Amino acid sequence: MSESDDAGVREDEAQPDGLRERVTARGEEALGRLAQDLLENPWINSALTTALEARGKAAQAQEVALDFLNLPSAAQIERLTRRVRSVSQRLEAIEDALARLEDALESTPVPITTRLDAIEAQLADARRLLSGLGDSQSQPVPLGQERLRVEPAG
Repeated sequence: MSESDDAGVREDEAQPDGLRERVTARGEEALGRLAQDLLENPWINSALTTALEARGKAAQAQEVALDFLNLPSAAQIERLTRRVRSVSQRLEAIEDALARLEDALESTPVPITTRLDAIEAQLADARRLLSGLGDSQSQPVPLGQERLRVEPAG
């Protein structure tokens, strides 16, 4: 093979890429023009508008039918799913906080129950003292400790 034959083979190999690009570009241009012509056509435009309106009416009818049957729509289910996830995350946060609180209570030097028992014992002692004071007041006061009643001057 001569050098000119080699060059011809190389041009043929490079030409399919160029041809493919040209065909692709022309096809895209033709599709663009066709789409533009279709959108500018009043009959096609009105048909698209009518189809979109019908779709909206069908969606409304579907929503009314679902409400009548007391069935949730997809949007309502999605909203409920989001709310359940939110509540679940909040519950997890509360559980974590309770676990931290439980750990803190377990790590205190004197358990809470011991402290509460001591407070209850002190309250019982205070009740006994107060009941003893009430009993002593019901006994008659010795004559030397009686208070005199003073009548207003008048």
